[in-house]
Amino acid sequence: MTNNTVINNPKELLSEAFTVAVRSVIPAAALQPFLPALPKGRLAVVGAGKAAAAMARAVETHYEGTELEGLVITRYGHGLPTRNIEVVEAAHPVPDQAGLNATERILTLAHSLGPDDLLLCLISGGGSALLTAPRGVSLVQKAELTKALLRSGADIQEMNTVRKHLSKIKGGQLAAAAAPAKVVSLIVSDVAGDDLSSIASGPTVADPSNFAEALAILDRYKLDFPAVRRHFEAGVAGNLAETPKPGSAALARVENYLVASAQQALEAAADFLFAKGVTPLILTESLTGEAREAAKFHAALARQVISRGQPLSRPCALLSGGETTVTVRGSGRGGRNSEFALSLALELFGLADVYALAADTDGIDGSEDNAGAIIGPDIFALVGRQEAQKYLDANDSYSFFAKAGALLNTGPTQTNVNDLRILLIL
Repeated sequence: MTNNTVINNPKELLSEAFTVAVRSVIPAAALQPFLPALPKGRLAVVGAGKAAAAMARAVETHYEGTELEGLVITRYGHGLPTRNIEVVEAAHPVPDQAGLNATERILTLAHSLGPDDLLLCLISGGGSALLTAPRGVSLVQKAELTKALLRSGADIQEMNTVRKHLSKIKGGQLAAAAAPAKVVSLIVSDVAGDDLSSIASGPTVADPSNFAEALAILDRYKLDFPAVRRHFEAGVAGNLAETPKPGSAALARVENYLVASAQQALEAAADFLFAKGVTPLILTESLTGEAREAAKFHAALARQVISRGQPLSRPCALLSGGETTVTVRGSGRGGRNSEFALSLALELFGLADVYALAADTDGIDGSEDNAGAIIGPDIFALVGRQEAQKYLDANDSYSFFAKAGALLNTGPTQTNVNDLRILLIL
């Protein structure tokens, strides 16, 4: 039976479902089953990502009383106090000198290990920008390329193919640097489909991509970076070493484990909604493509529910995970979740019983301070529909939702399994 008290507060229900989803993938619980036995020699801990500090704390709790060494890199504002594992904050999504300095220290530590030692790697989304050790270009050049990639509409696999081939640490190179030590990598996925080679650009995972593919991506998105092009062309010509490939001897003592994913978060949210009398349907854990086009698809499904009772009867919820993209043409502010939410609001105009949340599980939508946004039939009460369209055209969704009072602000969550979208249809 439907819980009318909860359903009468649909925005609160959506916010609670998001909180439940995030809590289901917090590192403190997720890491425990995967932590390895102590080695004969040294136990060194390194890592990078938005969940890195929380993962480091979970490791310290598990190995309490054990001598640990190492450091992890997380985004500014995502740090936590630790006892032995140093936490360094650096820039995301565009790399900076703090990230470079910390990454060089991680590589030095990896190179110092021997066959009786263990390198425990803590990897989560955001690690690509934070683990920065440029190869063939300067940090400034890599930062400018990163900005261009973020605006281009390239998906995460394409971005990481480029970044791996401009790095000394990505694409399996961290694990290779630690050989002959054993490497155990615990990974929180923020990538659609949980491709381990893409999460944080796979620093401990064999890289299936190559220089030719990286060069093709430059051409595909018309990215004019001569130094990058020269570097990739040298790689295509065989004048530079490729990243470690599947079967590489340098990765023979590497174990990679997925410890938390979008599917886990989606299932937790779905179970919560079901308990509240709402029938959930997980559409996909791996949605990609343009955010505003994905919003049109979700809106079409909502209309089908309302007009035909398909694929579910009301009250119901449609859930999806994954990572959309935004091809930036305007000069406004906003991440992919607020862009999705604004496009969705425009597509749902006129429907009285649909509410939605779109947010990043790390608490940060792109480079803004909000996790995303929550919309309902009253979304255009303070900012009219025609004005809202102008905000969308300018890629200024953040400003729209700030003015409409509909931003979802959670602060850093200390985890990251990418985006979560919920459409609640009453």
